[in-house]
Amino acid sequence: MTHRQARIGLVAGGLGTYWPQFPSLLPQLQESARYVSQRFQEMDTEVIDVGFISDAQEGAAAAEKLRRADCDLIVLFLTTYLTASMVLPIARRSNTPVLVIDLQPTEKMDHASFDTGAWLAYCGQCPVPEMGNTFRRAGIPFRSVSGWLRQESAWRRIGQWIRAAHVRAALRHARHGLMGHLYPGMLDVSTDLTLLPATFGSHVEVLEFDDLRQRVEQVTEAETKQRMDLAREIFTLDDTVREEDFAWGATVSVALDRLVDDFALDSLAYYHRGLDGEQHERLGAGMILGASLLTARGIPATGEYELRTTVAQLATQAVGAGGSFCELQALNFEDNVVEMGHDGPAHLAVSARDPLLRGLGVYHGKRGWGVSVEFDVRPGPVTLLGLGQDRDGSLSFIAAEGTVVPGPLLAIGNTTSRVDFGRDPGEWVDDWSASGVGHHWSLSLDHRAADYRAAASLLGIEFRQV
Repeated sequence: MTHRQARIGLVAGGLGTYWPQFPSLLPQLQESARYVSQRFQEMDTEVIDVGFISDAQEGAAAAEKLRRADCDLIVLFLTTYLTASMVLPIARRSNTPVLVIDLQPTEKMDHASFDTGAWLAYCGQCPVPEMGNTFRRAGIPFRSVSGWLRQESAWRRIGQWIRAAHVRAALRHARHGLMGHLYPGMLDVSTDLTLLPATFGSHVEVLEFDDLRQRVEQVTEAETKQRMDLAREIFTLDDTVREEDFAWGATVSVALDRLVDDFALDSLAYYHRGLDGEQHERLGAGMILGASLLTARGIPATGEYELRTTVAQLATQAVGAGGSFCELQALNFEDNVVEMGHDGPAHLAVSARDPLLRGLGVYHGKRGWGVSVEFDVRPGPVTLLGLGQDRDGSLSFIAAEGTVVPGPLLAIGNTTSRVDFGRDPGEWVDDWSASGVGHHWSLSLDHRAADYRAAASLLGIEFRQV
């Protein structure tokens, strides 16, 4: 499955009244606009550059082009002063979040040699408050980055919004698979299926375990062997792994790939309780290997019917930070760390070492048996991201930044980590639980709260940080 590349609309502009007054000004500004366009082209995005506008009529024409382009973010480059009437149609008609940038040519003016025309090339910040006021009065969220053309700190701030656009692109066009039924009693996990398409524009495909069963029956012995060979290249096999359970997990993995391809899924949440070893129970118990391989490919696949957490994982994946299925496990008050992880599918990109396949005769809290993935998360900065749902039905991104530190971990077929949040772990758990995050979340690499805050802004949802 290939996620749609983030589509960035770009328009630069200045006040056309200046061009006949200062003939050298427009060529200089257009050169700056070409540099900005090239920088965006280098950001792994599809850039829709509609050119340079000089008056309200050209602004309206650019607005129509960008409306048709269906962008994930529109960037307005204010090269010098221009009126709000030139850009409001772009923000209003496109139905797309807008980022205003003003990047003057260099760090400062040469006051001794500059005339009025040279100064106007540095006047991109002049209309920024005007745009902010106009956007506010029009009910349009205002975002801006001010700096100079080759200022890398400014480009890092711009890059944050581009990463946010990647999240918006992933969630707007996502097809989420939901297979099986809710883990009995987990009320926080239940999600109104209308919420995701209504909030993000995505689609939820309701599946049955029979959709998987039928594809499992079509897997050949050769395909199972090939998948087992692949797993041996990726995982270290513990002595507890039974050959027949390993083969079953590999067979289910092949079928899962076909299910994902046939339904063009970008994520999958699943659960089936089962009974006495019957076929559907065995399918549910055999998911972990295949779900972990799918998650490593950028297609989050999680158990316990956790639709919202697969959305969070898709968001963390979109910014290049991985994202593994996670819950609280225990607290260590001597080391001041929160231990967290999960049984079942995991994102291999966050592993500190070669992941282990461990055989389990019992899945705690679930029926069935088989192979499970075990590893510890690599030490260093991490960010948790959950997708909360409030009483009014609104969704929110909820994040926390911490640091994974080395130390003793359980060897029970789980992904595990020791996260230091720089405070008493019990107090942190109280605040995290009060945030509305729910039972599970995505654990991603590096400190990314600023990226997720920006993504929430583009998605039009609330952001909370603990």
